[in-house]
Amino acid sequence: MTDRRKIKVAVIDMNNGVTNQGMRGIQEVLLRYQKNYEITLSINIFDLRQKGEIPDLEYDIYISSGGPGSPYEGKGLKWENDFFNLLDLIESFNLTNEHKKKHVFLICHSFQMACRKFGVGQVIKRRSTAFGIFPIFLTEEGENDPVFNGLNNPFYTVDSRDWQVTNPDDQPFAIKNAKVLALEKDRPHIDLERCVMSVRFTKEIVGTQFHPEADPIGMKSYLLQEDKKRAIVENHGEEKYHDMLNSLDNPNRIALTQQIVLPNFLNEAINTLQEASYD
Repeated sequence: MTDRRKIKVAVIDMNNGVTNQGMRGIQEVLLRYQKNYEITLSINIFDLRQKGEIPDLEYDIYISSGGPGSPYEGKGLKWENDFFNLLDLIESFNLTNEHKKKHVFLICHSFQMACRKFGVGQVIKRRSTAFGIFPIFLTEEGENDPVFNGLNNPFYTVDSRDWQVTNPDDQPFAIKNAKVLALEKDRPHIDLERCVMSVRFTKEIVGTQFHPEADPIGMKSYLLQEDKKRAIVENHGEEKYHDMLNSLDNPNRIALTQQIVLPNFLNEAINTLQEASYD
């Protein structure tokens, strides 16, 4: 891949000052991508919820992180309005520019907020917290989507959330052409709808409920902290805790997901940008 121009990447931090592994994971993926493809990425971080920082339209690629709390808690606040306005500006830019496009990847909290904004399904509180390493099942659209190219069906990833996106009775989405790419596992013994785990909102805007940036080293470091271990054992049991640790050692689980999903998104975005540079 030829470095025809400097690619500008905006990373939006939705963690509200809470210590997390996600931002480190996102930056690690970006830095490794630079090295692997010998391409220059100009990366800037914007602390949105805590400091009100928001990128402008000068960036080529936007990655917005997960974060704690309710996806409704910013309702009516300036930082949420700024975030939604940015998505509107990007969507308008892409509609009015035939070749040059801006690409967005939304993770967990950002994904839930985007589902609210774009009218995709219902964003509701779960009966209990989902936390662990789980199988994710691709839909037919997901199997054919470039972001998931190279992954098995199902594949494994880190899932951590108190909220979820459902689509009761397969109601049509408010945003035209939005596609569900992945779902959580089917639980026929429980009378609950399968949660939506990934959506392509538009050709250039895609999101995941799960954490594709999570890596085994960072996750193991997190799990081995005494307070985290105690909380997991108390809430989910000791067997679940040890299952998670064992799963981290499997190279075909979250390590593979981290190596594929965000890099595939970057490939898609950067290839589009470089094709546009010929025009």
